[in-house]
Amino acid sequence: MKYIHGYSSDESNRLNDQADSLTDILHYDSIWPEGSKILEAGCGVGAQTKTIAAKNQKSNFVSIDISKESLAQAQEMVISMGLNNIEFVQASIFDLPFEDESFDHIFVCFLLEHLPNPIDALFAAQRVLKPRGTIMVIEGDHGSTYFHPDSPEATKAVQCQVLLQKQSGGDANIGRKLYPIFQEAGLKEIKVSPRQVYVDDSNPKLVEGFTKNTFTAMIQGIAGEAVARQLISPEDAAKGISDLLTTASGGGTFCYTFFKGIGIKG
Repeated sequence: MKYIHGYSSDESNRLNDQADSLTDILHYDSIWPEGSKILEAGCGVGAQTKTIAAKNQKSNFVSIDISKESLAQAQEMVISMGLNNIEFVQASIFDLPFEDESFDHIFVCFLLEHLPNPIDALFAAQRVLKPRGTIMVIEGDHGSTYFHPDSPEATKAVQCQVLLQKQSGGDANIGRKLYPIFQEAGLKEIKVSPRQVYVDDSNPKLVEGFTKNTFTAMIQGIAGEAVARQLISPEDAAKGISDLLTTASGGGTFCYTFFKGIGIKG
């Protein structure tokens, strides 16, 4: 599995900007019963960890990631926030070093999109989940992106992200597929809800935190590789990024939809 955005400090900042700007949209219902033991798979630098752990301080989390460096950043951050209900473990979702049925719930955010076999990942996760435990998944869908002013170059730049992720074995449009993925993984009582982000001048926090520092920063981050693979010309890449930034200036608007699914282990 390749994380196409890399592990730079800029990417860490982008992930935290994304998490901070979308907390109310993605996590108003990320609540588990008190005393739960929750596995967070693919925690990265802890951008989502800090939110779910803070909202569930009477539950305990085990947060895993394959990157030792990301785990170190995550641990440093939660310590600085005074959170003490998280244990960090270096591990893969496909090879979990835990006993069978040892977790009450599992949380997965922005991980399945990077995997060539997301259904297998959910099957692997269910081994450590108690009967009637839940799996909660949040994923984006780049095909849901639209904006004003319209721009063919910006649309092409966004599509480069989709193509690069596909070439790496992932799926940047996975959000719309959560329900059938959950079905194929054998989960029951499945519920999927769209979480639309709509940004205009009336919400400068989202303009800065999401349109500029999350989404456009992501496209900027992959532009060099997209040009190198001849998916887009240097001129179109530059104009596409410039036009995305224009949507964050006066009179511009931006829309994107995340999807949040929850299913129960039968």
